[in-house]
Amino acid sequence: MRELKCSELESAADGWGKVSNRADAARDRIDKQLLAGLEATQEGEVVEAASARLEELSRNFQYVYMECGLVRTTLNSLAQELREVQRRLRAALDDADGLKFTVHADGSVSYPAAGEQIVTQDKLPGGTAEGSPLPRLLSPPPALTAPNPHAAKAQEIADAIACAVGEANRIDARYTATLLKLTAPRDGLLTSDALWADAHGDATVVRGLADEYLKDSIPTEKSPAERRAWWDGLTQERREEYLAVYPDEIGNLDGIPAEVRDAANRDNLALLIGKLEGRVGDEEAQTRLAGLKAIDEQLRSGGHPPMFLLGLGEQGNGRAIVSYGNPDAARNVSVYVPGLGTALDEEFARNDLKRARDTAVGAREYDASSASIVWLGYDAPQLSTADVVGNTDVMFADQARVGAVAYNEFMSGVSATNRNEDPHVTAIGHSYGSLTVGQAAQRQGGIPGADDIVLLGSPGTGAASADELGVGRRHVFVGAAENDPVTAMPARIEARGMATGAVSGAMVGGAVGGPVGAVVGGLGGGTAAFLAQDAQADDREIWFGTDPAHEAFGARRFRVDDGPRPLGDLGGFTAHTNYFNPDEDEESADNIALIVAGRSHEISTQERR
Repeated sequence: MRELKCSELESAADGWGKVSNRADAARDRIDKQLLAGLEATQEGEVVEAASARLEELSRNFQYVYMECGLVRTTLNSLAQELREVQRRLRAALDDADGLKFTVHADGSVSYPAAGEQIVTQDKLPGGTAEGSPLPRLLSPPPALTAPNPHAAKAQEIADAIACAVGEANRIDARYTATLLKLTAPRDGLLTSDALWADAHGDATVVRGLADEYLKDSIPTEKSPAERRAWWDGLTQERREEYLAVYPDEIGNLDGIPAEVRDAANRDNLALLIGKLEGRVGDEEAQTRLAGLKAIDEQLRSGGHPPMFLLGLGEQGNGRAIVSYGNPDAARNVSVYVPGLGTALDEEFARNDLKRARDTAVGAREYDASSASIVWLGYDAPQLSTADVVGNTDVMFADQARVGAVAYNEFMSGVSATNRNEDPHVTAIGHSYGSLTVGQAAQRQGGIPGADDIVLLGSPGTGAASADELGVGRRHVFVGAAENDPVTAMPARIEARGMATGAVSGAMVGGAVGGPVGAVVGGLGGGTAAFLAQDAQADDREIWFGTDPAHEAFGARRFRVDDGPRPLGDLGGFTAHTNYFNPDEDEESADNIALIVAGRSHEISTQERR
């Protein structure tokens, strides 16, 4: 233990790090050069077969990259733990040497004769102290102790040696077990669901070893700007270790550069897919797995604008943040918050990601330096038909308020990492997501970095006026289709008169249109009761305060298509979902793109209610 060269362990770790980096570079070349070039210039069955084999090779390199990175961190963590134990051992040995004690191979310590017998005046004999790694809770009474003045110190040194050696043995056993686990199958490397599940387990084990070495230094309680400074101050080797062992932590840390978060979350995505693959009978896990696989499919297919996976997690209803275009490089950045019924599932991966992509593509027609983000960083309400019709007060703002805090944290990160001097940032909320954005805007300081706010299909923001949203009423924009019933959801006093008539409508609407369809159907079924009370109600008020499309709110309403009528054919569900879609509502999508690109003076406006 005394002669152990911890630097040799670190040198071995560096070797594994080089292998990990080479595998990562190979994967990157396959994904960005070989696959992209092949699919851009060739077509046919041969190309499809070649692409499939290249994708499998890419996954193999990804597995090698991750596992070798885990080995590197394991060895570095081992070196750090042993170095501290070695320091204590050497300190004890130096004490023994200074006192002319002899330390034996078994760790016992001999001390020389010293002191005198009280009666005979003879020199007191020396002796040997046997060390113990266990604490000495009780000291023997003075009459029974050896009177040699060296005895107590020799025992202290022997105990220190025994403790150091014992701890080193325990460390060695822990790390040996971990390193033995980090082995690939002997019959060749072919990534499978089982192998990815095993990789997830490997990462979990290594994290347990590396918490003190790495995780405790992650500035989770700091601001995004401070996190950015922390990351910038790390060595490249340390960054690589964090990415290998804690892709989930780094990938979801606001303030870390987008390219780094993307790399971390792609690895985390593979680990999560592997983890969920084994939960065959778990319906929730399989629903989430379908969403993750759909995101993975889009990431691997490439395309333009390029995708960046900025967040991913299992908590709550699931977390996913995806950008089209690099938000650190873009002059214009929009961040869209989806609403009611949104969760990490296949519908989110297909529909909400498309909305962000449509916005990015549209904005780039006006300014090529534009990026658009979909932010599922909170738990949107997951309402069942029973929720909608059985409790007219079910739709509270609680989840929006909680989401607002996380949204503002993310927006601070966007500002911290964007490389432009004064980027143009647009906050977009759709449906219940507009309430989340509205709540974020009403927090102290408003939405960090936001220049414009866009509210689409909004049931209200909790604000009485656009002036309360922190960007000035001329920079608050509203898209509200005349046949979108969510934008006309009654004030709560009206809603209490609708409950009876809503039951049958919600049951039909839920079957046709999912969570939002249930709301729409319920509204249709309760129309008679609603109209009976409508004459007594303030037409400015909807569910969450003043209607953002009303003249009393003071926002700028842009033109959108009215959409099909909500009564009879449940068409209002369609009107509620078309705002981003250039094929279904070209004018609305174009107006959103103009605002995101910083050209709001060119939008087509619509008379406020």
